[in-house]
Amino acid sequence: MPTPEKTSLGAIVAAGRDLLEVGGQQGLTMQGVAERVGVRAPSLYKHVGNRAALLAAVAEATVADLTARLEASDGSIEELMRRYRTFAHDRPEGFRLMHAHSPRARPSDLARAADPVLRACAALVGERDALNGARLLTAWATGFLEMELNGAFRLGGDVEEAFEYGLTGIRRALADGHRPPSP
Repeated sequence: MPTPEKTSLGAIVAAGRDLLEVGGQQGLTMQGVAERVGVRAPSLYKHVGNRAALLAAVAEATVADLTARLEASDGSIEELMRRYRTFAHDRPEGFRLMHAHSPRARPSDLARAADPVLRACAALVGERDALNGARLLTAWATGFLEMELNGAFRLGGDVEEAFEYGLTGIRRALADGHRPPSP
């Protein structure tokens, strides 16, 4: 009779996400995860082939978490970006991991996460410009959040107010629908 599993992929990924938040990508080690789930490191290899596979699984779970948060919104760009911001504050290292060159979450997972933003932008600018609008919105929000998380806003003022000001300006820009003249 085979011995029962002492851990699961879900437990491993959850432990990996927690360790990522504590120590960044460098702090996410097979040994650390093994200790957290109560097994020896070699036991993890039954579930994840190596550290790169562990990072990829953590990235995919992180994107799934963000997707669930976005899908639970009211669908407005304001609520979507507020949830994106809350996610970045709750999981700053996960937020950074999602935008890292490697590991990458599956393209299908990223597309699902992008879908609520694309729908919101399509409602404002039409299907033709939805992708451009979504890129503008997420590029602004991601840049703002990276600066906020890194403590780059040092000139005083209310950062919450600045975020809301930015959302208002982005909505106005998208709703105005100004397109450059066709050549």
